Amino acid sequence: MSVNAPAAPRTLNTFLGRWTMYRLTVWLLLACVAWSFVLSFAGVLFYTPAELGATLLTAVASTLVTSRVAGLLLRTRPLTDSSLITGLLLYFLFWPGTGGAELGTVALAGAAATASKYVLAVRRRHIFNPAAAGAFVVALTGLGGAAWWVATPWMLVAVLPASLLVLYRNRLLPMAGVFALTAVVVLVFRFMANGESAADALVTVAGSYPLVFLAGFMLTEPLTLPPLRAQRLAEGVVVGVLFAVPLSLGPVAMSPELALLVGNALAFVLGQRGAVRLRLQATRELTPTAREVVFVPSRPVRFRAGQYLELAVPHFEPDSRGSRRIFSITTAPGEPGTVAVGLRVAAEAGSSFKTALMKMRPGAEVTATAVAGDFLLPRDPAKPVLMIASGIGITPFISQLRAVRGEGHGGTARAQTARDIVLVYAASDVAELAYADELRAFGIRVLVCTPADPEIPEWTWLGAGLPDAAVLRQEVPDIASRAVYVSGSPLAVAAARKAVRSAGGRRIRTDPFLGY
Repeated sequence: MSVNAPAAPRTLNTFLGRWTMYRLTVWLLLACVAWSFVLSFAGVLFYTPAELGATLLTAVASTLVTSRVAGLLLRTRPLTDSSLITGLLLYFLFWPGTGGAELGTVALAGAAATASKYVLAVRRRHIFNPAAAGAFVVALTGLGGAAWWVATPWMLVAVLPASLLVLYRNRLLPMAGVFALTAVVVLVFRFMANGESAADALVTVAGSYPLVFLAGFMLTEPLTLPPLRAQRLAEGVVVGVLFAVPLSLGPVAMSPELALLVGNALAFVLGQRGAVRLRLQATRELTPTAREVVFVPSRPVRFRAGQYLELAVPHFEPDSRGSRRIFSITTAPGEPGTVAVGLRVAAEAGSSFKTALMKMRPGAEVTATAVAGDFLLPRDPAKPVLMIASGIGITPFISQLRAVRGEGHGGTARAQTARDIVLVYAASDVAELAYADELRAFGIRVLVCTPADPEIPEWTWLGAGLPDAAVLRQEVPDIASRAVYVSGSPLAVAAARKAVRSAGGRRIRTDPFLGY
């Protein structure tokens, strides 16, 4: 028996995937702004609505105007969502006011933050969180410093759920948790060493330190993160310690923004240094609704099989999903000369990004702004693997299988892979089985799930829909000993994960395609 991904209820991943990470962050920050005005009108905040409004307008206007000027001077197209996020962050960092000195400081921070995206950058990729950089520059001038007034108990009512949604959407809850735990432990220990009780210390930390806001909206900015989970956890520890320890070097004292900047520098050392220009070589049809887009990079792209690439395709009037999208890489690391991604197109008629990408002709250029992801095969090649792909979710597995073939047999076309791999491949139609010929060449066991039997030699047809727990136990009796990987739409991933758990699977890694 097979099961289909349920039409309802829609998963949280599906709901959040309706927007890009940048657009979702804008909406959630605006919700926090609205809450600050509610608190101000209620007399809970010390600042008046006029002070909040003047600071908000100054912060946002300074980042938007500066980004437009920089775009004209450098002939680039600034991202409005990115500029809005920076301005909204600065609103929460500096003392609200209506005086010229206060607003001038905020305007300077906005200009410095925007400038840092272009000045403190390598190959058009900024190194530091812009809002943190702007706050630090202002502190160096002696004109003022970031107050982080967002760190108040009543603001947590909005900041906490908003931060959790951002972290869940970006799958960065572990990193934020490590940062927060590290900072809390160090801070509580410091307060207890000064005679405070543990309970009082926890109350002080929760209500007076911008742990949640920094973790949710600043520490986890995608372009300043290292590519791997372990590296991100290490950065969380480093920033957490620096955040909590009152260090100083001459006139420069440790602050939340400086702690974050040090973490950004660490991430830069660990990750892909700078954006990479990609020249379109070809677009080939995989299925009636899927394409593989092949690029020639201006310089080698460092990645591991199973990771993703963020593409930036500036175009006229981008929709709510923005001008940047994430796609799984389909080529194997080390393949000379090209890097490719796979994507679904038919159901995306309303996506301005994919429409612009599909209209491009060979020779056109886009930018790879980030490479990351932990959807990686076990380091031990003796560990058996179960792959479960739904639709275009096959793409990260193609990269992995190509890499395994190359490692084990020097890239020969028809050879058994060096690993024990079973692939469950579900598609809505036989015609939607992407890479079918290449999958046959890999020589792995394939359990195919389609409405009709594709009649592919050596493949086992299981019928329509993802297999349930009983079918998995029957077809993969050693599932408990296998590392399981699931990729596809959020609904399909949730259904497959549940079936694997019921069948006895233990170690499961998932790659839900948000915005599927």
